[in-house]
Amino acid sequence: DELLNESHVSVAVFRQLVQRGVLTTFHHEVGRLNDATPPQLDAVKPLSAAQQQAYDSICRQWQNKNVVLLHGVTSSGKTEIYIHLIRQALDKGQQVLYLLPEIALTVQMRQRLQRVFGSRLGIYHSKYSDAERVEIWHKQLSAQPYDVILGARSAVLLPFSRLGLVIVDEEHETSFKQQDPAPRYHARSVAIMLARQYGAKTLLGSATPSVESYYNARQGKYGLTTLATRYNDMQLPAIQVVDVKDLQRRKMMEGMFSPQLLAAMRQALDSGRQVLLFQNRRGFAPVVECHACGWVPHCDHCDVSLSLHRHLGMLSCHYCGATYSVPEVCPCCGSRDLRGRGYGTEKIEDQVMNLFPDAKVARMDLDTTRSRDAYERIISDFSACRTNVLVGTQMVSKGLDFAKVSVVGILNADSMLNYPDFRAYEHAFTMMLQVAGRAGRKDRPGVVILQTKSGQLPVITQVVRHDYASFFADQLEERKAFGYPPFCRLVYIYLKHADDAVVGKAAMMLGEQLRSWFGSRVLGPDRPEVSRVKKLHIRKLMLKLEPGIDLPRVRKYLQQAKTWLMQHPGHSLLQIYFDVDPQ
Repeated sequence: DELLNESHVSVAVFRQLVQRGVLTTFHHEVGRLNDATPPQLDAVKPLSAAQQQAYDSICRQWQNKNVVLLHGVTSSGKTEIYIHLIRQALDKGQQVLYLLPEIALTVQMRQRLQRVFGSRLGIYHSKYSDAERVEIWHKQLSAQPYDVILGARSAVLLPFSRLGLVIVDEEHETSFKQQDPAPRYHARSVAIMLARQYGAKTLLGSATPSVESYYNARQGKYGLTTLATRYNDMQLPAIQVVDVKDLQRRKMMEGMFSPQLLAAMRQALDSGRQVLLFQNRRGFAPVVECHACGWVPHCDHCDVSLSLHRHLGMLSCHYCGATYSVPEVCPCCGSRDLRGRGYGTEKIEDQVMNLFPDAKVARMDLDTTRSRDAYERIISDFSACRTNVLVGTQMVSKGLDFAKVSVVGILNADSMLNYPDFRAYEHAFTMMLQVAGRAGRKDRPGVVILQTKSGQLPVITQVVRHDYASFFADQLEERKAFGYPPFCRLVYIYLKHADDAVVGKAAMMLGEQLRSWFGSRVLGPDRPEVSRVKKLHIRKLMLKLEPGIDLPRVRKYLQQAKTWLMQHPGHSLLQIYFDVDPQ
């Protein structure tokens, strides 16, 4: 390839030269993996007094517990503790698995770990091609495997020969759960079982641990270590709650921006600092609506409205991926007054460009990170201050370390709070506290502007106070009263079929059969929030299992019920699957 590029000739000319004996070809295997070691490896940094205390506590608890939870506030220096633990494992001749919830996080973490461990570090996630992943798999089976594997969820399935340490960073993240397609597994649970098989130790790390993990630690099932101060005693960012309901009534909002947020952004940009804006909806507008009659375009295959993506000039379904052209007239009334309603990251990006024309703005969401290089480009540009404002979805809330971010704007907290799920407040609390933790990480304190119409809710007060203990106590009390994890285990049972009547009848039959075995533990069937996806109608049942129940027997009954239902006439195309411990 290099010869053809340099000589600017065709492949036919090259073949003629080979046939005449002028050139000779031979096969040589070239690896796709970059195993280059940096010219000079960095020394492992010494730990601060608080970090050393946490490190000693983890090592001490590992003598009695196989799993330890590290509860450290954002920017407390958990990564440095991980690096010291990795070095300790490598000195013992052991391998290390380091799991992260997002591929985006592997960009910064890879750079940090490669400076310390060089070519002993391997990276594995789904943005690599199949050929690259196969090569990493074969290397792990070879006599000289990587000593440290850094990767996202799927890295937990790689083969290891002498695994000694498993680190699950940001263990609270729902991204660790594989929902669809099968196999449906939680990487945190698989990592703990994998470590147990190898006799290895597991460290779970988070600033906002999941309720289940923190409960296990409080009950003594896991060890618990707390790191309550930021590195170098930096202050946690001040969180200012802005009541947008009142501002909208007085017409003081600039789109999604309150006067307080605009003033903070202007001050930060004028002083050479950076701004991070969080909006957990991608696209330009979540909904397109006819202003005359209220018609809203919906997906032909799913029961959801279509989102407008202006840079594509298309309407897109975020469930099945189908795209449609943007209509010029309303098919119901013929009006041409079609308007985008709501705000996605694309629209926020446009507004920031209009409000701050001198600022360099970037966007980080699923639409802008389709390729592996896109992650690296966006993060490296923002880290090097080539970008002043970064607009993003939940991707920007997790573990990223930017030195000059002094302002974080949470544009719409209510979209996370008003969600029909018993974990809605937990997800909202962790996401808001995590994204707030991106501010003021290095040399000066940061500020967080939290825009909401529900400032009176206790969960908002708990976010402002960085009060995880109070949040955990409230959630535990509520879940105990209503019988939700960690006081029981959940199994969701999904049925899908192209005919709504067939799936409805089958779900009723299955519900009656399961109730004859499990009684009041079975809830449903009902229609989920989105009851049709990819032309298949959906029903859902919920099974609550209290601690101590015979799980192998439950599994046997569920399989029997599935087999029995599938054998009924007209059910050959019925799809039934189970989601254990759904997130």
